[in-house]
Amino acid sequence: MKLFITLPAFNEGKIIAKVLKGLPSKIDGIDKIQVVVINDGSTDNTLSELKRFPKVKVISHMVNRGLGAALNTGFLYARKNGADILVTVDADGQHDPRDIEKIIKPILRKKTDVVIGSRLKNREGMPWYRIIGNLGLNLATYLFFGVWTTDSQSGIRAFSAKALKVINIKSDRMEVSSEIIREIGLKKLRVTEVPVKAIYSKYSLDKGQKNTNIFNIIFKMIWRGFND
Repeated sequence: MKLFITLPAFNEGKIIAKVLKGLPSKIDGIDKIQVVVINDGSTDNTLSELKRFPKVKVISHMVNRGLGAALNTGFLYARKNGADILVTVDADGQHDPRDIEKIIKPILRKKTDVVIGSRLKNREGMPWYRIIGNLGLNLATYLFFGVWTTDSQSGIRAFSAKALKVINIKSDRMEVSSEIIREIGLKKLRVTEVPVKAIYSKYSLDKGQKNTNIFNIIFKMIWRGFND
């Protein structure tokens, strides 16, 4: 079994080394772990920090294209190179790397196609405005796409080879998280949620999704629905 761990990264030079050092090197049931960082047009020292990790595959975008474009690049690379499981992880240090083993277990047991690591099943330490923003987007995603999840905007997810093959990412920016939920519904994929621990710092909060972006995401979800 080949596990690909993909991290979209834009100007994460301050934290990327710490995040990479925390990733698991061995997991029961997995024969090979390949870490892939999508350097999305970073203008800080992200790329020089990544050079300290020769075993990490780095794919760079010449310009900043956005979270969706970075994830799509990661999906395409994992698909091309025969990944059995793909895990996406934010590069801002928000996720506990120990949760990776937890979220791939349902796929290893062939019980599901997609696993979403839900921060809202364990809200400890989560700012109230983040809770409200996530709940609002959960509701919008359900109304538009008919798939309910407690954390539609989670950055830590696991995808089986089947899901990896059929999910089609077209969004370039932050609306990609809602688009993935849409794809789960359209492709009739089995989805499971697993509680995960979010690690909030001033850095990760500044880098993360802003509540003011909710209306832009909803508009793009509506636009996508009318144009497909």
